[in-house]
Amino acid sequence: MIRCRWCSADPIYQHYHDHEWGVPEYDAQRLFEKLLLDGFQAGLSWITILKKRERYRQVYRGFDVQFMAAQTDTELQLLMQDPDIIRNRLKIHAARQNARSWLALAEHSDPAAWLWQFVGGRPLVNHFTSHAEVPAITPEAQAMSRALKQAGFSFVGPTICYAFMQATGMVMDHTLDCFRYAELSGDTVAVQQQ
Repeated sequence: MIRCRWCSADPIYQHYHDHEWGVPEYDAQRLFEKLLLDGFQAGLSWITILKKRERYRQVYRGFDVQFMAAQTDTELQLLMQDPDIIRNRLKIHAARQNARSWLALAEHSDPAAWLWQFVGGRPLVNHFTSHAEVPAITPEAQAMSRALKQAGFSFVGPTICYAFMQATGMVMDHTLDCFRYAELSGDTVAVQQQ
């Protein structure tokens, strides 16, 4: 089975690649979780975050936005002592601020639709033959980053936003030789090429 070149032999990584990455996600709660996890990933490998994801789900009560927005400084300080998450003070405080910004955004729009607007409401399907062709930043990611920052979010630079767009299927960047490409793009020619 051929996968995207970035996917290692780690079973956790392979499961993520095979079942989540690039699959269009429209659920606001799941988009919130993925946006925050991408922020925690900044400067680290994605496998590090995947291995800590269940603990994040525990400490943030399933990424409950209301709970996260109401966390006290004392509660955030306790998180700094948890070895099973990324113990970065700026990222932990940013998660609370991002929860507050998400709630503010939700007061006047559907956050899921608001995020999907940056790709016109439907997945952008790319046709890259190799991982080297996949960009780190696109104009859509830059626009999303600017808008999120204006809305009070942090750890949402354009590279993070593009990774988020890839993860949530806003853009489909499985390469042509990957078995998921045909499944997610609807391209029957790609099936024959494999």
